[in-house]
Amino acid sequence: MDEEEDLEALGEQLYNQIYPKHAQIAGKLTGMLLELPGPVLTQMLQDEAMLTGALEKAIRALHLPQGPSKMTCKDEDDVSVSSDSLGEQLFELVDVYNTGHSQKITGMLLEQHKEAVFNLLSEPTLLEEKVHLALKTLKEQNVEETDISDSSDIDDTEKLGEKLFSLVEQLDPLHANDITGMLLEMDPSALLQMLTDHNMLEVAVQKAQTALETLSEPS
Repeated sequence: MDEEEDLEALGEQLYNQIYPKHAQIAGKLTGMLLELPGPVLTQMLQDEAMLTGALEKAIRALHLPQGPSKMTCKDEDDVSVSSDSLGEQLFELVDVYNTGHSQKITGMLLEQHKEAVFNLLSEPTLLEEKVHLALKTLKEQNVEETDISDSSDIDDTEKLGEKLFSLVEQLDPLHANDITGMLLEMDPSALLQMLTDHNMLEVAVQKAQTALETLSEPS
């Protein structure tokens, strides 16, 4: 119940700030902004520029066509012409959430069927859900890429080699160079996994040790 009370209090404060400038649509605008996460709303109440920006976007959203309207694919020209403006409209709404990834998220959402995109424009709760989902996906992708995927392949291999060497050295200081060299011939995605999965690394090092012993044995 506390959350509902907090939301009510935020709603009242927002309404009081919105009403003097937009009396006729203050209720609608407040309702739209209340779809945003609580911390964002609290920040808006303290930051007038942020609130003004969000209000401008919300007002623009109010003037958008609600639902698919006449947009059936009977006229290809209309559809292609509308794609840019559709992207702009969606970007304006996504940007309200201050994710820091508005452009990427808009691009992800625009990959859906056009009718689904129109639904997002007219249903704030659905849009919020999709924005959070897209943001989660982007964060997961960033984790997978790690910090060694931001330069050239040669640099990547060098950095990967350095990280691997420091881990291999702990397991077998004597043969760390040889083992690291052998491991670097593996698939990069497997090597990335080894950096975080110690058991996987140990198994790979043991295999490399066995291979080295076999090579050093007299034939």
